[in-house]
Amino acid sequence: MKSSLDPLALIPVALDGDRRALARLITIVENERPGDEDVLASLYSRTGNAWTTGVTGAPGAGKSTLTDRLIGILRDRETEVAVLAVDPSSPFSGGAILGDRIRMQDRIDDRGVYIRSMASRGHLGGISEATPRAVVVLDGVGFPEILVETVGVGQAEVEIAAAADTTVVVLNPGWGDSVQVAKAGLLEIGDIFVVNKADRDGVGETVRDLKQMLELGQHDDWQPSVVTTIATTGEGLEELISAVLEHRMYLEKSGRLAALRRSHVISLFEQAVNVKIKRQMEGIRGELWEQISDDVAAHRLDPWNAARTLVGDITE
Repeated sequence: MKSSLDPLALIPVALDGDRRALARLITIVENERPGDEDVLASLYSRTGNAWTTGVTGAPGAGKSTLTDRLIGILRDRETEVAVLAVDPSSPFSGGAILGDRIRMQDRIDDRGVYIRSMASRGHLGGISEATPRAVVVLDGVGFPEILVETVGVGQAEVEIAAAADTTVVVLNPGWGDSVQVAKAGLLEIGDIFVVNKADRDGVGETVRDLKQMLELGQHDDWQPSVVTTIATTGEGLEELISAVLEHRMYLEKSGRLAALRRSHVISLFEQAVNVKIKRQMEGIRGELWEQISDDVAAHRLDPWNAARTLVGDITE
């Protein structure tokens, strides 16, 4: 592949299947390098064809092993698949700690699989801030299936639901008591629940408690499925794939898919606005900024009127 300073020149190369060009495109949009918006704008008209499945859950639930098994099943069906594995960030470099990439080493030589680790960079939503933009790139270059594996999440870190068509929540036997489960935000976003490591004690009780909590929750016409798996052996994975396909059919036949996809692109639009504002603010850090900062520090001006003065100055 020839080197080019123009990011747009990478798009046709990536469309031809060049993985290095694809990696460079994702790096450009992930790091907000010059030309990132042009890349996203050019690919946007090609999006809307991929199915994005989010795999989320607490640390140690077996998400990476489960994702690796899902890749295998999709490849057995001759479907190309891209994976965005969100890892914790290194406290030194800010880059991804490549735990998920290491677990999927046997997929590296498969040309029908593309795996990209992304650093969370301190973002608390389970995914990185750049994950939805990377999904646009992967969808735009033609991957029919995209898997997004989140970093290990807690109760409130549920942003994957704003980027995925189907959200799979992975739990382990004995996960939490009934009160803890009832208030967990993960219960509100899951379309499918997987009780992994089902060879351990307590799986029956966990499935029962989970179903009871889901029955008490508020859902649309879709009642979330509960599947048991042993990811290390592949047991239950066909049932999980069937549940994902069933949810897909539900969204398409009920007409809810259009509303879901609309919410996804509105979220991207809001993010684009925030990026524009952030860049504009970064561009005014100069004499006026320092002057107003001094006034705030000396209590001659309050922070809110200071912000109004500064923003008004750059928008007028």
